[in-house]
Amino acid sequence: MACNPTRRRLHQPSREHRPRNSSRAPLPPTQLHPPQIPSPPELSGTTTAAVAVPVPVPVSRPDHPMAATASSILAAASVSTSRAAISPLRPRAAPASAAAVPSSSRSSCPPLRASPARAFRSRVVASAAPAMQPPAVSRVSTVVDVDLGDRSYPIYIGPGLLDEPELLQRHVIGKRVLVVTNTTVAPLYLEKVTWALTYQNPNVSVESVVLPDGEKYKDMDTLMKVFDKAIESRLDRRCTFVALGGGVIGDMCGYAAASFLRGVNFIQIPTTLMAQVDSSVGGKTGINHPLGKNLIGAFYQPQCVLIDTETLNTLPDRELASGVAEVVKYGLIRDAPFFEWQEKNMAEILAREPNALTYAIKRSCENKAEVVAQDEREGGLRATLNLGHTFGHAIETGLGYGEWLHGEAVAAGTVMAADMSYRLGWIDESIQKRTFDILEQAKLPVAPPKGMTVEKFKNIMAVDKKVADGLLRLILLKGPLGGCVFTGEYDRKALDETLRAFCDN
Repeated sequence: MACNPTRRRLHQPSREHRPRNSSRAPLPPTQLHPPQIPSPPELSGTTTAAVAVPVPVPVSRPDHPMAATASSILAAASVSTSRAAISPLRPRAAPASAAAVPSSSRSSCPPLRASPARAFRSRVVASAAPAMQPPAVSRVSTVVDVDLGDRSYPIYIGPGLLDEPELLQRHVIGKRVLVVTNTTVAPLYLEKVTWALTYQNPNVSVESVVLPDGEKYKDMDTLMKVFDKAIESRLDRRCTFVALGGGVIGDMCGYAAASFLRGVNFIQIPTTLMAQVDSSVGGKTGINHPLGKNLIGAFYQPQCVLIDTETLNTLPDRELASGVAEVVKYGLIRDAPFFEWQEKNMAEILAREPNALTYAIKRSCENKAEVVAQDEREGGLRATLNLGHTFGHAIETGLGYGEWLHGEAVAAGTVMAADMSYRLGWIDESIQKRTFDILEQAKLPVAPPKGMTVEKFKNIMAVDKKVADGLLRLILLKGPLGGCVFTGEYDRKALDETLRAFCDN
């Protein structure tokens, strides 16, 4: 069942990020690649993973006052804290290496100041607002289509897309919209999204619910705040939910949309790199349970995904690095040329160089869309997208949700999966080393935190979603770079050895 190829600086745990008690010598220090890097492939035009989707240019309209904006009046409300045969990737040419990626024109971003862990609710009211007009020409640089027949949808990628009302409005069903966001994102983008939904569209009314920020709030109590707002606002089946935020907001809003009145339409507007390259695409929605991550949820596809790359300008460095873990995953499991491009361009990605960052998002979405189109409900192929996640979810659950970011836990889990793959003899040492090096270069953890014992890992992994008939199935690397397997057929001694090498006993 092989898959063939075709913060700010992160805080580190208080111990060395390398396996302990390993029978092999420690890996050598990371060797950073020189700054001379190839340009990514041409980013302009329409690119699709399956079917090209034309991008209509918004029609020029006479000056018109904004219909409505987000009110600054927010009423506080308390919140309880409480493969199967796997198809190979079609070969793609490696990116051209003729020219260097231009240096970034962005200044460094100040860290966001999160509001207190409270839930807020708001309703849009007519108010005086700064003049806002859509651009004369669409700035969509790429459209990736997720091909699911009559449930297909586009992923729009480009800078400044929140300034293009036409993109959002064409996917709104009905006249009522509920924007679900959090206390960090709302002050930055809620007003702009409300304007985009209502510009020259006075028949649409917008409600919003602002939730506390953080993985620890991805639970039933917080989810109920979304249902409360929807019911109090008397929304009907023709309403549209809009997820404005990172992966936690996207997962909860999507699950709320799947459940409210047995299903209403929803739109994803991801504002973190993690959400843009992974969680917003493919229709996985849900919440955590104290005993395990993402154990409650549904597969439910959005109407569209709108990725405004300029929202990454306000993303803290630690959050950006967390998203890189998912980008690295695509190269390891199915896209060797993309992995090699990342090795040469990691410094530019972390520096938020626009072309490099846009290409990383585009290629990640293309990989995700191709997989979802073949295996929407994770029967085999799609499970390979969880490389490192079984170990990583155990870390998140064992530490307590929110102590480590999702990508941080996945990065450590990916190194553990590569270590186990090497112990099984399924990959050579060079792939193991390159996995370690690129994640360390991305300023991500390469070992679990102190306190994660072998017993704790095993107890949490025993309730992982990929367990079938009591058998823990894992995604492991196999063969040359870009190859992987999703299997329960492996020597259990290798798993024990990896856990002992990385964990406290």
